[in-house]
Amino acid sequence: MAASALDEPPDDRLSFRLLNDYQRDFPLCPAPFAELAARLTAGEAAILRTLAALCQRGKVARVGAVFAPQRIGASTLAALAVPAEALRVVADTVSRFPEVNHNYEREHHYNLWFVVTAGSGERLQAVLEAIERAAGSPVLALPMLREYHIDLGFPLDGSDRTRRGTPSGTPIAPTPLDETDRRLVAAVQEGLPLCRRPFAVLASRVGCSENALIERLRVWCAEGIVKRFGVIVRHHELGYTANAMLVHDIPDDTVAEVGERLAGEAGITLCYQRPRVLPHWPYNLFCMLHGQARAEVEARIAELRERLQLAAYAYDVLFSLTRFKQCGARYA
Repeated sequence: MAASALDEPPDDRLSFRLLNDYQRDFPLCPAPFAELAARLTAGEAAILRTLAALCQRGKVARVGAVFAPQRIGASTLAALAVPAEALRVVADTVSRFPEVNHNYEREHHYNLWFVVTAGSGERLQAVLEAIERAAGSPVLALPMLREYHIDLGFPLDGSDRTRRGTPSGTPIAPTPLDETDRRLVAAVQEGLPLCRRPFAVLASRVGCSENALIERLRVWCAEGIVKRFGVIVRHHELGYTANAMLVHDIPDDTVAEVGERLAGEAGITLCYQRPRVLPHWPYNLFCMLHGQARAEVEARIAELRERLQLAAYAYDVLFSLTRFKQCGARYA
């Protein structure tokens, strides 16, 4: 499966190792690509060339940080119900907002789903109102209430190496950022420059020393502000073309228990609680599944619902149809 997903010649092991092994735990040191070269028995120039080629081919979005939702700034999942004949125009309008980092068509009455991220709650609300005016229809805003599991890593060797840890049963307050922190977020959100001393380049933009910048990133990783730091892959280009949002209506007194059980299952890349918005949206537990074929994902959903005894709960499955935008979140 791994070779077909990569669409690489069988002897191209360097691409595979970079994509499979370093979606997390990227070396935070002054010369990280030299460190990767030492670990992979390759030249530093070969590492840089390979990553640049993977970026050019769309398999890698960037090398850098994935910030934990709600730990800095503010974000929300949102949806619009758009007439089919207007979908492309409205989707393009929504995608033009720099605060929108994911924008997908899904199979549902609410057919346009997007994520909005901003530096503050006030800015987030202003963007949602602007999108509503531009689209000419109300936005369904569904901010995350509780996280049970979030990890969009895609191991290509058939393993399930995503880190699940202890689910976050209570919301975590945003981390206050000083001016240097905000400059660091602005620099890091674009990804590392593919050069010998990438952190030195970012430090010059932030106005701090290279060592101070690296140490701050290490602290953020340890504290969970940065969810993971590494090679950020684009799952569609790696063969994961069937992705589904599975939503359930779970009683409030049991949603945490069900969410934690789902979060522990292999193949669940995202699992979190969001609010119901009655009467328009009755579901409060969301999870994402990705696969290489729709039938594979449908079978996995059926197996999970039966084994975890979820048949009594109303649910829906929203498969993605069109990807209009996918990029890193912009907090600054």
